[in-house]
Amino acid sequence: MNLAAANNQALADFSTVLIYSAMAVYVLAFLAHIAEWVFGSRSKVAQTASALSPGRRSVVAPEVQAARAAAAAKEEGGGTAVLERPRVITRSGSARTALPDGPGAAAGDAQGDLYGTVAFALTVLAFVIHAAGVVTRGLSVQRVPWANMYEFSTTFSMAAVGAYLGFVVAKKNVRWIGLPLVTTVLLDLGLATTVLYTESDQLPPALDSAWLVIHVALAITCGALFYLGAVATVLYLFRDHYEVKLERGGQPGTFATSVLERLPSAASLDKFAYRVNAAVFPFWTFTIVAGAIWAEAAWGRYWGWDPKEVWSFITWAAYACYLHARATVGWKGRKAAYLALAAFACWLFNYYGVNLFVTGLHSYSGV
Repeated sequence: MNLAAANNQALADFSTVLIYSAMAVYVLAFLAHIAEWVFGSRSKVAQTASALSPGRRSVVAPEVQAARAAAAAKEEGGGTAVLERPRVITRSGSARTALPDGPGAAAGDAQGDLYGTVAFALTVLAFVIHAAGVVTRGLSVQRVPWANMYEFSTTFSMAAVGAYLGFVVAKKNVRWIGLPLVTTVLLDLGLATTVLYTESDQLPPALDSAWLVIHVALAITCGALFYLGAVATVLYLFRDHYEVKLERGGQPGTFATSVLERLPSAASLDKFAYRVNAAVFPFWTFTIVAGAIWAEAAWGRYWGWDPKEVWSFITWAAYACYLHARATVGWKGRKAAYLALAAFACWLFNYYGVNLFVTGLHSYSGV
């Protein structure tokens, strides 16, 4: 082994050490997030229940207060009170009063916020180490670090954490993403290091193209943001069920109340998921177009019904159906949420299922 090869192998080994180190810090961030959710203020919980209970005097949605004031004025004075129409959201054909975000959506009390701050700081530290591991992997072979499933996985999870941190820097209320994000990143990196690990190597001829940078980088970025939209959608389903149960006079358990009150309202989660998916969709479209251009340069045709191409198109069609339904049919709530999750499931199968279980031209990337 010559000196250059030895140096490259040393960089590859160091990259692996950095990835394992990042996983260790992500574990600490996970524990801090658990502490944030468990030890966060219980006195601030049940804000949604208050908004839906006429007999209670704690936090009540402004629209509910206005409606009650109008009714009282009409009874006392016999006149007609004129108020602005309350904000409502539509769910499965019924009108529902817009509810406030849970108090824990932004943080909680001083104790909960302390744990949350520690969790966020650890997530930032883990991201820096993670990014160093990804960059070092690329330096070890002097190319971009996403030419096989191991590299794609480590870069994908890094992009997901980077997107989350970007939302925080932009002062978006996304603290609620922290716990599911760190959990998923740990699972992804665990799978990458134990099942998908591939020794660093040079590019196969078909991958040696500038389109590797453009096409795969877009695929990673789109997947990371689609993932954040999927997390919001899953949490929306839980929060929506909780709100509906309260509206119907039900009494959720203490655990469900303390956890779900730490989320934004169902309406906020639904809006976040829709905006993320709508913003990413044009870039996913260009990802497919870039792949077709690359395919023509590598194989002499733009489209050949390769399994990866087919499932990329199925994913595109699923998200197109979701956005079309939201924009024209007016679907909101659970129907749209199920469609969005089906679209993300297509993306996951396109990444894992096609690469692991289906043979095609993209099999050269290995695992």
